[in-house]
Amino acid sequence: MSGAASDDIVGRNTQNAIAFYDLMFNECQPSLAVERYVGDTYVQHNPHVADGKQAFIDYFERMAKDYPGKRVSVKRTVAQGELVLLHCHQEWPGDTHRDWAGMDVFRFDDNDKIVEHWDVLQVVPEGLAHGNTMF
Repeated sequence: MSGAASDDIVGRNTQNAIAFYDLMFNECQPSLAVERYVGDTYVQHNPHVADGKQAFIDYFERMAKDYPGKRVSVKRTVAQGELVLLHCHQEWPGDTHRDWAGMDVFRFDDNDKIVEHWDVLQVVPEGLAHGNTMF
């Protein structure tokens, strides 16, 4: 594959990852997000969400009810080949910890569809040992 074609795929996958996250998290439409952006299979590595598309939908439908007003904003992206990483700020009103910093990694298939997901999350602390931010 030529460099330009590869760049096009990486760009499409990055746009798809952001659109998927926005639709399922901010717009609270996980079923539509899965329909549009997920491939035939969905392998989940988050320890709190079961494998598969329906488990993902069920989890985020419950989160939409339990945490109305939850929001995510993408701060930066990194993409290489079939992988896209989103560095995000998650806001969970009503949670013990309102603000979270997250890294989500999505693997795409040859049809530009998400087929695998990993993530790491941490609470944004009130105080930092430096003058930087989490984002």
